[in-house]
Amino acid sequence: MEKRRVAILGSTGSIGRQALDVIRQHRDMFEVELLTANNSADLLISQAIEFDANNVIICNQQKYRQVADALEPHYIKVFAGMQSVCDLVQGSNIDIVLTSMVGFSGLESTIAAVKAGKTIALANKETLVAAGQIVMNMATEHRSRILPVDSEHSAIFQCLMGSAGADIEKIHLTASGGPFRTWEREAIAKATREQALNHPNWSMGSKITIDSATMMNKGLEIIEARWLFGTPGEKINVVVHPESIIHSMVEYADGSVIAQMGHPDMREAIQFAFSYPYRLPLDNRKLNFAELGRLTFSAPDTEKFPALKLAYEALEKGGNMPCIMNAANEAAVSAFLDGRIGFYDITDTVSSCMESVEFIGAPDIDAVFGTNEAALAAAAQHINKISR
Repeated sequence: MEKRRVAILGSTGSIGRQALDVIRQHRDMFEVELLTANNSADLLISQAIEFDANNVIICNQQKYRQVADALEPHYIKVFAGMQSVCDLVQGSNIDIVLTSMVGFSGLESTIAAVKAGKTIALANKETLVAAGQIVMNMATEHRSRILPVDSEHSAIFQCLMGSAGADIEKIHLTASGGPFRTWEREAIAKATREQALNHPNWSMGSKITIDSATMMNKGLEIIEARWLFGTPGEKINVVVHPESIIHSMVEYADGSVIAQMGHPDMREAIQFAFSYPYRLPLDNRKLNFAELGRLTFSAPDTEKFPALKLAYEALEKGGNMPCIMNAANEAAVSAFLDGRIGFYDITDTVSSCMESVEFIGAPDIDAVFGTNEAALAAAAQHINKISR
């Protein structure tokens, strides 16, 4: 395996930090070419120095001088703004682009990397939720390989290896159930920000942790899986698996089910996307089947977690409806984290926007960006009406 040159978009977030730990373990295999962050200037500076990054981008232009002054003695080039991200990911010095920016903001830079024919290590669910068909068509046109970094989609990808041409009966996406899996609906309605952020298995950023609590993350993953694997929604099933040992499963037409297993550790999926098709050693906790005890499964409760129904509805409707759902969810999660709305107000906001924002059956990329703005505005209006 030749050394691969990596760009990490969102290097100071949870996925970005874990990706750098993977590279730290394999400095002979991977080289950091580009690091980007939105606001975390101090951490970005220390990462750039440790990994001797060629280029660094701070998207918040007000922090450009701080980063540039700190990195000038190290001869690391510093840029600012999202346009710089889109420009630099297309450089010939980059082989793999890890897209780990949070939310819809990751779409523009991912498209730029796809158009440049880069290998995409996709950790940004929202890219395929908002513009799945557009992005996948672009990837085919520009011969850009998209490799999943979500643990569930990486698991599906691995389960499909060696089964080319086999008929998929069903994809089973596993879900931990989040912190409220055993709570009654009345108690969930009163859940606080701190309780929702207390995930039982995974250590993630605040936005995705709230999405896990509402199970919207699984809804986003349903839509993402539809585009990554060309599988219709009716063949994508969600099963609650609180131990989070089986990361997902693929069921074939003959009844065989292949599962990918491991302890909850995003570095496994990140490393596999970086090294594919090779497997490298990783300093992580290994499974001991004798100590596992039992693994349990159950169907999700869509009355307690209505986000799943909304996601299936958005996928069935198609067009720009998943983009509407995603934008409204981003706005509502932000409002919940700020203490402005209650827990179930998140999905109520999403439902309201799916009913009120203009539906477009076959959006182009400009319509996707317009839809995102319209849905954010509609969500803000709804949130202002119901905010505490």
